[in-house]
Amino acid sequence: MSLELTPRARAARTSPIRSMTAECARVGGINLAQGVCDTPVPELVRRAAQAAIEDGANSYSRSEGLPELRRALAAKMRRDDRLDYDPDSEIVVTSGATGAFYVVCQALLQPGDEVILFEPYYGYHRNTLEALGVVPRYVTLRGPDFALPLGELEIALSSRTRAIVVNTPGNPSGKVCTRAELEALGAIARERDVFLLTDEVYEHFVYDGREHVSPASLPGLRERTITMNALSKTFAVTGWRIGWVAAPRRFAEAFTHLHDLVYVCAPTPLQLACAIGLERLGPEYYAAISVEYQRKRDQLCEALAAARLAPLRPQGSYFALADISRMPGANGDERALALLRECGVACVPGTAFWRDGDAHRLGRFCFGKTDADLAEACRRLRNLQV
Repeated sequence: MSLELTPRARAARTSPIRSMTAECARVGGINLAQGVCDTPVPELVRRAAQAAIEDGANSYSRSEGLPELRRALAAKMRRDDRLDYDPDSEIVVTSGATGAFYVVCQALLQPGDEVILFEPYYGYHRNTLEALGVVPRYVTLRGPDFALPLGELEIALSSRTRAIVVNTPGNPSGKVCTRAELEALGAIARERDVFLLTDEVYEHFVYDGREHVSPASLPGLRERTITMNALSKTFAVTGWRIGWVAAPRRFAEAFTHLHDLVYVCAPTPLQLACAIGLERLGPEYYAAISVEYQRKRDQLCEALAAARLAPLRPQGSYFALADISRMPGANGDERALALLRECGVACVPGTAFWRDGDAHRLGRFCFGKTDADLAEACRRLRNLQV
């Protein structure tokens, strides 16, 4: 018997996002790398969590989540996304959207299956697929608008393709898929009989009058769409790990069993707090998100432009890509470190989101920061002397 790690474990590496966060902390910089969302948690939600803990809601919940939260999520999806899911049998509360993606992939994919990822991709999507022995097939989106290249998608599909991952609004691109794009994508999914696996965490972070369209709301797509989301960004509670998956009953039951196996349940008092937030925060709260973050987007993009780090103005999310190629260094990682060294602002190198090409030209900057931290980061960028 050989006392060795598996090849899967040996291949695992720290995400560049976390690496840059650690380096930023070491030098005392301003972290625009990790999407931690430093803005305040709504007081209503914060007080509800404290009350739930004090009232003794500190044991396990059911593995599919508390019924109060599942009912609130069903109501939210009907209101915001025109989706109708049974809270008792078609919604599973998960340990964040990342936990949702993991159990969905465990349930639906086998080693050797192929899954389409649009590049730039969210690193955790790629890493999860590879950890499970699933083969990512890449279709590259090109800035500045990152339109879906449907012809290239058709070429990438094969008899082994099992699913297409749809991240809208996108991380790191900020791409918001249009209704027409999603309808065309849905037609391909129906024709090729594949799943659509959606990540819609940034659904309320959309700008310039755009709308978020949930793919499962389009005709003929509900039965093949697995909708994944989280309250991490909406309520600024990234550390709470409250996500969910909505899917037809026959899939949701399997997701529940696998979530129980891996995570047992999401934190019980925090589930209760999020349920209260969903029930009591009105439409004005969600409308204010896009207004506030569009302002933050514009503030950061103006500072990046002043620093001659040409930004790609995002359509949604709270990330902006910018051209860091003028920074010294032989590759994207070295250029991101040079920026941190020169002005004390951390970004994530494109190596976290591309295999090649723009991996070494672009960096991702997070503007989900407090006004004070964002203002200071912008001041430092404007003063960049390199």
